[in-house]
Amino acid sequence: MAPRPVRRAFWERPGTRLAAGAALPLLILLAWQLTTAAGLVPAYRLPGPLSVVQAGIELIERGELGLHIAISTQRVLLGFAAGSAVGLAVAAIVGLSRAGEALLNPTLAALRAVPSLAWVPLLILWLQIGEGSKITLIAIGAFFPVFTTVAAALRHIDPHLVEAGRCFGLHGWSLFRIVQLPAVVPSVVAGLRLALAQAWLFLVAAELIASSMGLGFVLNDSQQTGRVDRILLAIVLLAMLGSLTNALLGLAEKKLLTRWT
Repeated sequence: MAPRPVRRAFWERPGTRLAAGAALPLLILLAWQLTTAAGLVPAYRLPGPLSVVQAGIELIERGELGLHIAISTQRVLLGFAAGSAVGLAVAAIVGLSRAGEALLNPTLAALRAVPSLAWVPLLILWLQIGEGSKITLIAIGAFFPVFTTVAAALRHIDPHLVEAGRCFGLHGWSLFRIVQLPAVVPSVVAGLRLALAQAWLFLVAAELIASSMGLGFVLNDSQQTGRVDRILLAIVLLAMLGSLTNALLGLAEKKLLTRWT
């Protein structure tokens, strides 16, 4: 007899999860529309959803919106890639070496507490106001989630698992590749997802560095000109882009976990 198919729980069905995830944004959108339509909040403080859409259409017609989105996305991806790569390397040193932990961990713990905007004047002095300073700031934001998560995971690998690998003649790179890396892949993926979210958070601070393009620039310029509709548009776009890149990383996560676990 063929095995009966396993039925998914109600909240695990893709359609249910999709509908549940869309319910709250739709309710917020409805409440927003009703509030503005009823005049409960002045339009200069909270324009309606249609005004925000119209602001987006204006920027599209001027050929600016796509460029703002593309430049911000490029900065985030470059900073995320650089910060994550350095974070993984430093995490390996700190997580696998007692000497590395003693030398690096206290300093990195102190630097982690520095607010993002505190780096801005220093980066301007060191790297001027070009792309390098912006990408470096985003990389700093992406570095710490990866470093913290992966270093902690490496330090807490089951020592019996490592000892078993050594009994089979594994040492150095082979031990790391076959035993230690698969053990921390879930933590690596979790750190990467946190780093990507942090990269989007640091983007706005990065684009305050004398930027003339990007969604952070749209926020800053709209605040100075009183365009609340464009401020809301930039916030919505940042939220959507962050969700989209997180979803793409989630697809990569499934392949990594299948390959290494």
